[in-house]
Amino acid sequence: MFMSNTGFPEWDTELFLIINGFHFDWLDPVMKTFSDIYLWIPMYLGIAGFMFRGTPVWKSILMIALLGATFAMSDQLSVHLFKNVFERLRPCHVDELKPLIHSLEHCGGQYGFISNHAANAFCFAMFTAWFFKNRYFTVWIFFWAVCVAYSRIYVGKHFPLDVVCGATFGIVCQQIILMLYKCGVKILEMKTQR
Repeated sequence: MFMSNTGFPEWDTELFLIINGFHFDWLDPVMKTFSDIYLWIPMYLGIAGFMFRGTPVWKSILMIALLGATFAMSDQLSVHLFKNVFERLRPCHVDELKPLIHSLEHCGGQYGFISNHAANAFCFAMFTAWFFKNRYFTVWIFFWAVCVAYSRIYVGKHFPLDVVCGATFGIVCQQIILMLYKCGVKILEMKTQR
C-alpha cells in the first residue's frame, strides 16, 4: 500500500500504477500523440470550420467564441479552484512513486488535480457533439476525448481521479457556456428581427 497523496484515496494510486504499468512499446508514441494537445490544433480548426456549414455566420462565430471562452474558463478555474487549493502532486513528483512510473514526458507543473487535458477534451467533445447532433461524430469525438484522458495516466502525469474529475469539470464548464450560448442566440435573434 502507498501513502495517500494529500488525502486522496489509496486505491487511486494503486489504479494509477496498474494503468501506467500496463504499457507496450508500440503504444507509447500513440499515447504521447494523444497527450500532446498542440498536435490536435488542426482538428480543432477543421471542426470549427465545419461549424460554418449551414449555420448563420453570426451563430457560428458566437459558438466558436464561447468555446474559446470555455477553454479559458476551464484552464484558469482548474488551476485556481483545484490545483492551488488541493495541491495534489502529480504522480511523477511523488518520490516513492518515481521508480515505479513509466514516464513518457517531462513531468510538468507540480500539481495535477484536476487534469486540464481531460477537462478541455471533454468540454470540446460535449460542445461539438451538441452542435453537430450526429451520432457518428459523437461516438468519434468521445472516443478521442477518452483517449486524451487515458493518455494522461499512461504517460505518468495524472492519477485516475485527476482525469475523471477533470473530465467532469469540463462537462460542467461546457454546460455553463452552452447556457450562455443559448441566451446569446436569443438576444441576437431578437435584435435581427427588429
